[in-house]
Formats: sequence, C-alpha cells, structure tokens
Amino acid sequence: MKWTDQEASLPLGKHDGFEKFHHEYEAAMRKVNAKVEILASDFEVRNDYSPIHHIEKRLKTAESIQEKLERLECEVSIPSARENIKDIAGLRIICNFIEDVYQVADMLTAQDDIELVTCKDYIKNPKDNGYRSLHLGLRVPVFLIDRKVTVPVELQIRTVAMDFWASLEHQLRYKQNNEGRISAKTNIELKACAEVSAKLDVQMQKIFDEVKK
Repeated sequence: MKWTDQEASLPLGKHDGFEKFHHEYEAAMRKVNAKVEILASDFEVRNDYSPIHHIEKRLKTAESIQEKLERLECEVSIPSARENIKDIAGLRIICNFIEDVYQVADMLTAQDDIELVTCKDYIKNPKDNGYRSLHLGLRVPVFLIDRKVTVPVELQIRTVAMDFWASLEHQLRYKQNNEGRISAKTNIELKACAEVSAKLDVQMQKIFDEVKK
C-alpha cells in the first residue's frame, strides 16, 4: 500500500482503511478473551476452582500505534504497523497462584487454532528491575465476512502479587513523570519489594497445595 504526500502527513487514525485494520485486532482480542473465559469455566467445573482472578484487555489506539512506530523509527502506515508492532491487541490474565499461570498458558496454547510465536518467562528469569510475568506472543485466525486474517495478540499472565508490584512500579516510574529520574536507592527498594512479593507468591502456593491435600 502506497501513501500520497497528503496521506503521509495525516495522523494514522485518519488513513483510509484504519478502522478495518483496527477491527481485526479487536476481533482477535475478543476471540482470545472468550477462549480464556471458556477454559477457566471448564476448569472450575472440573476442579471446583478457577485459576483466573480476572482478565484485563487492551487495544492500542491510533495515537499509541503511531507513537510507537515513530519511536521505532519506522514508517507510519498500516503495513508498517502490521509488520513492526505485535502488541496492538493485548490481554493480561491475573491468576491466583504461580501454578495457575502455567496451567492457563498450557490450556490455551494446546488449542489447535492458537499459534505460539514467542514465550518470554520473566517468572523463572525476572527482569533486572524485579519484574515478573509470563509473556506469550500468539497468532490467532479471525474469520471476517470476506476473508480470514491471522492476527498477533500479546498475552501477559501473572499472579495477583506480581500484578500488584508491576502496577505500582509502573505508576511510580512512568505515570508521575519520573522516567529517568528514579534514584539508584529507589530502584534498589523497588527490586527488594519485588523479591518480597515473589517470596509471598511461593509461600501462598505452598499453603494452597497443602489445603488441596
């Protein structure tokens, strides 16, 4: 797809075809969400327990997509967004316990119409700042009126404790205009809090396992 000089100067959301493009990602996000909810309810029927605390959905706006393309120094266009951004559609699944994270991931990726493209396990291998979560890059078929498209969806699966730490850390680091201004002392304290949270997760898993017995 080629853009005229006039189109190139427009915000991405104003380009012809953006609404249809955006709808594909929304449909993929809704499809994965439905799959997860069905799996969780089936698991609960079989085990009298749901592994999922709650689900959050996020669809990047035109402004957010354009900002990321510019940050990546990529052309601002729909083809460029398809090629370079894999987290336009995303879900965050919050589980009760660590074991639940991997059970949910296994149940979902076992489905024959879900393609697992990437897996980054920041639970077993936390980031330097202490961040923990399981990140899955998926490809999902979406059936439209006139065609089938395969759409990437990013999935983050974490425990309640991991989400608590990550949400507050993000708030402190980015939402208060503090990016780049967090002191070394604060970074150490935030990482220490992540370690405490991780220990709590392990202890709660042990307690849950004992209760099940």
